[in-house]
Amino acid sequence: MNDLLKKKCVPCEGKGIKPFSRADAQNYLDETPGWALDSEAKKISKEYKFKDFIGAINFVERVADIAEEEGHHPNIHIHYNKVLLELSTHAIGGLSENDFIVATKIDANN
Repeated sequence: MNDLLKKKCVPCEGKGIKPFSRADAQNYLDETPGWALDSEAKKISKEYKFKDFIGAINFVERVADIAEEEGHHPNIHIHYNKVLLELSTHAIGGLSENDFIVATKIDANN
């Protein structure tokens, strides 16, 4: 598998692009330690824990910068010092390489 850190997200508007199968998602998941595949294989998620609320917010700001740069945005849930990120490609109703690119870049900048 190519180095996900070197890749850029490619816009997909759902035109002829199919979401990953569970097997495809699992192959990419092996490259993104700590991320979990949901029961329907339609999204990945990971929880991060910080010392305090400010640490969590600072992390969210870094995630926002990555998401904007890639044009691919996670759902973000903040619970005081914990941040839960969820990634999926809404336009295709499941997972694409974009989700794993963003996950890899978030972890590399954490």
